[in-house]
Parts: sequence; structure tokens; C-alpha cells
Amino acid sequence: MDNREEVREFLTSRRAKITPERAGLPSGIRRRVPGLRRSEVAALADVSVEYYAKLERGNLAGVSPAVLEAVARALQLDDAERAHLLNLAQAADRSDALTRPRRRTTRAWTSHRSLQWVLDAVTAGPAFVRNGRMDLLATNQLARAFYADVYATAGNQANLARFQFLDPASRRFYPDWDQAADISVAILRTEAGRNPHDKDLHDLVGELSTRSDDFRTRWGAHNVRHHGTGTKRFHHHAVGDLTLAYEGLEMAAEPGLTLTIYTAEPGSPSEEGLRLLSAWAATREADPDTKRSAPR
Repeated sequence: MDNREEVREFLTSRRAKITPERAGLPSGIRRRVPGLRRSEVAALADVSVEYYAKLERGNLAGVSPAVLEAVARALQLDDAERAHLLNLAQAADRSDALTRPRRRTTRAWTSHRSLQWVLDAVTAGPAFVRNGRMDLLATNQLARAFYADVYATAGNQANLARFQFLDPASRRFYPDWDQAADISVAILRTEAGRNPHDKDLHDLVGELSTRSDDFRTRWGAHNVRHHGTGTKRFHHHAVGDLTLAYEGLEMAAEPGLTLTIYTAEPGSPSEEGLRLLSAWAATREADPDTKRSAPR
């Protein structure tokens, strides 16, 4: 297999987002395409129209870093989109239409004891490790309680994307559901560019595309993102509303894995909510039969 379709759809979708005015070009009277024309992107990137058309047909194999950077500037890609384009080019260089590399099944991953010690040392907020498919791989006690709804349904398979799109409980858990859904799909799309031959990822995308119109529409938008830092709102069934800041740290020793820690503003109601959640988590760990009861 190769990634030509992915390249083609990504480049055309980015081109459609750039207006002539934004690119510093005259808009003209008659424009039959949204965004820029291929010829305009080619001129901005200082390549021939024929060469850019070849790129947009999905042929990124052998393209130089200088040309990729020029195209990224012409399309005004952000950091995440630029990284995605480079990943697509690297994947194209590794692919061979004759050999057609088989999709790889990801090997089972287990947490090192020292990593679990680090997670367990975080007691003020949920801390967890996930991969690019959004599987929860390792957690501290508070994260297990925080994501109780995710673990409550076996069909979610401890996967945040399945929970997001296939579990009705996610609509309650994420008050800003549309925003959370956009982020979830952008993370998966980024992973697809980084690791295009991951069979488990292909299977997950196929499952979600088949079962969720919300996912399928967002997947077709080809948006990508780096999920580094920010603030999110949640509603936990045991403690109510929480507004939490998060930091996502890429694990250098484990490519493709991200360590995420949630915390609340000191003195805020959400900080008190996390304290209640911690108490509930301790009770829940001690007696699983109490896992649906709220802390007191």
C-alpha cells in the first residue's frame, strides 16, 4: 500500500482553506474552486504547476525538504500540519508499490515499573500514558477514577476515541463535546500520518467510520494537531463539573506515547472536586462494588 490518497486529500483540503486575500493575492471575479488554485500555490512555493500537480496527486516520494518547506509556507501550515506533511513524505519514501508493505499489528506494550512509580507519585490530579490511537496504557489511581465511564463499558476497550464516538456517556462527560471530538479525530489523523501501516489504527478508524457519522465527517476534514497544553471542561458522574488544565509530554524513550497530567487551579472549585474524586477513588479501589457511589 502507499499513502497517495492521504497525501492528495490533505494537500487539497489545506489549499481549499487559504483564501487569495490571506495569501496576498487578488481574489478576482470568477473563482471556481474554494481557496487557492494549484497554479497559485505553485507560484507561492516557487515550483512549476506541473510539479505541484504531481505532489497534489499524492507523489511525495523523493521530494526534498526544501520543497516540502516551500509548500508548507505556501499553504500556511501550522506546526502540526507541517509535521504531518513531513510524516507523509517520510512514509512515502518508505513505501514501495511493488512490495506493498503489510500493515503492522502493534505489539502489546507494558509499563515499566519506574513509569508506574512516576504516575503513582502524582496524587493531585489524573495522570496517564496513551498512544496515538488514544488507548489508555498506564494510569494513576486518580486517572482510573476520572475515566471511570471509559472503563465501565467493555466495548470501549480503554480507548478514548471509542468512548468519544460510540459511548453515549461521553456526551455527559465532555460538556464541550464537539470540541473534544475535533481534538480526538485530529490526534488520530496525526497518528495515521506518522504511522500509516499500523493495522490496529486502520481497524479503529474503519470501525469508527462505519459506526459514527460524527467521526466520519471529521475524519474527512484531514485536520491534525499537537495536543500539548490547554484547558478542558468535564462532568464526572461522582463529583460534578471540573475545569482542568492539562500538559501532554511526548515520551522520548517511547516514541508515539504521551504522558498527560490534569490539574486544577489552586483554590478553585475544581481543585475541591479533584480532592473529592481522590477520596472516591480510594473507596472505589478498596471496594469495587462502590464504584458508582459519590464521595462524601
